[in-house]
Amino acid sequence: MNPYLKFVIDIEHGVAAAKDLAVSGDKEIVESDEKVLLFSPHPDDECITGLLPLRLMWELGKQIINVPVTFGSDEARKVGRGDELKNACNFLGWDLYVETENFQALEVENIVRVLTEVQPELIFMPHSKDWNSRHISTHHLVVDALRTMPDDFCCTVVETEFWGAMDDPNLMIEGDAQMVADLVAATSLHTEEVSRNPYHLSLPAWMQDNVRRGGELVGGQGAAAPEFSFATLYRLRQWANGGFIQCLENGSAMPVGAENLMEIF
Repeated sequence: MNPYLKFVIDIEHGVAAAKDLAVSGDKEIVESDEKVLLFSPHPDDECITGLLPLRLMWELGKQIINVPVTFGSDEARKVGRGDELKNACNFLGWDLYVETENFQALEVENIVRVLTEVQPELIFMPHSKDWNSRHISTHHLVVDALRTMPDDFCCTVVETEFWGAMDDPNLMIEGDAQMVADLVAATSLHTEEVSRNPYHLSLPAWMQDNVRRGGELVGGQGAAAPEFSFATLYRLRQWANGGFIQCLENGSAMPVGAENLMEIF
């Protein structure tokens, strides 16, 4: 008998059982002078790529502010997606910055206004080849806004991936079971979206595969994968003097509670 059969069946049964789960509740928003902006192409991207922001809040006390760049292309769903987004951010303890009340996609001037007002020390955005057209346009939108900022504006920039994997991530962030469960739960609060495709339930598996990929993409070809169960991959750079600056000589894997998380951020 194949000894892995029960292992695979347990995964299958676990996913099926989780389809009937539901969560609710809000956490107190963490407020801090150290602010992090997430430029999310759609409602739900803040949860899917949110492992590092969650750790920055839990471990370093930074204030996480999600900036929805769009509310999707379906006009009939925009109000509903806005409500779902509030529920998801409230569940995680994150603030929500809404530049417009009519659910229109943000433009460069909106992004410049947000950057100027918040003065973040760190921002998140999709990388430039994240396949989905809105993810790609969000990357270029934020970069165009950065180029419009005064020359003395600087911040750390973290690029995310979901639809299209990065060729050269330089940061692998570990998540423990509680962190991953919180992100799955928050994603599930985008209720209408997950009702048509329960992608929140595949989030742990995606993070497991990130450990496989990240072992060599971040650690170097032929390197052994770290003893992580779950991880998300990112690319870290600095924005200063009107352009990107490399700030990591070598890729880095950050276990939960790592002191060097504070050194980098």
